[in-house]
Amino acid sequence: MYFARLQGRPIARDNVYYIRALESTNHSSENEPMLSNSNRIHETDRKFDSDVQNAKFVNHLFLRLVAKGKRFMSVDFRYTIFDTCYLRNCNFDSCDFTGCRFVGTSLYGSSFAGCKFDYSSFERTVIDNDILDTGCPGHENLKMRFARALRMNYQQLGDATSANKAIGVELQATEVYLHKAWHSNESYYRKKYAGWKRVGAFTEWIEFKVLDLIWGNGESATKLLRVVLVVLLLMSLYDVIAFRDVQRLGSYAQAFVEAPQVLLGTLSPNHYSNLYLTVVLIVRLVALGFFMAIIIKRFNRR
Repeated sequence: MYFARLQGRPIARDNVYYIRALESTNHSSENEPMLSNSNRIHETDRKFDSDVQNAKFVNHLFLRLVAKGKRFMSVDFRYTIFDTCYLRNCNFDSCDFTGCRFVGTSLYGSSFAGCKFDYSSFERTVIDNDILDTGCPGHENLKMRFARALRMNYQQLGDATSANKAIGVELQATEVYLHKAWHSNESYYRKKYAGWKRVGAFTEWIEFKVLDLIWGNGESATKLLRVVLVVLLLMSLYDVIAFRDVQRLGSYAQAFVEAPQVLLGTLSPNHYSNLYLTVVLIVRLVALGFFMAIIIKRFNRR
């Protein structure tokens, strides 16, 4: 048996391995960050019996909180969780909901004026879509995340109208954010998108604008029909210049009448080249794919 000496005593080899493992464990635990209590205050089955003004409910957990027809003015709710609460027809004026989380909460009929919703999230929460008109954060990145959180919340509830409205706000904020990412001289964007990241942001903005022009980034059948109309006009113009009399007005009318048939594949004139018909086929498939995507997205929100 092998022996080692520790504090003048012989120790067996197996015990030496145990002591080294214990020392290693103690050393690693010293380097790990310690977890402390968040001091979150739990309030369960409570009710507001009167209006509240200039109060602080920071870092609270409200479980099954009830308030009906009450007014909350300049109340600080930062980092608070509202779980299964019932806050109906309440008036929130200049309240701070930074970092709040609403889960399974009913805010039906409640109004918000001058409130702050930075980094807030919503899950299965009933809330009027008027908040998208009055409660959006000022910064584009926060506004984009706020609208996305509400959009997902409305989709969970099956509220297609509110979800569509949230998507519109989200797309507007995304467009402004991507434009500022490469064009703005604000310190936030120049620090985050420095060097080649600025070029990448410009590429993303170009892609966003092109898709918005073609089909509203998946939200506008009207824009897609507009693009199809432009394609039909270009097809008609090509047909007149290549195969008809450009001096006759009837040539343009006849070409425009035949263009939809060529685009849909029901008419294939012999004077068209295979390359041209192949391009028309690709355009038809892409347009039909975009149109079906819009329809499916619309129905999925119901």
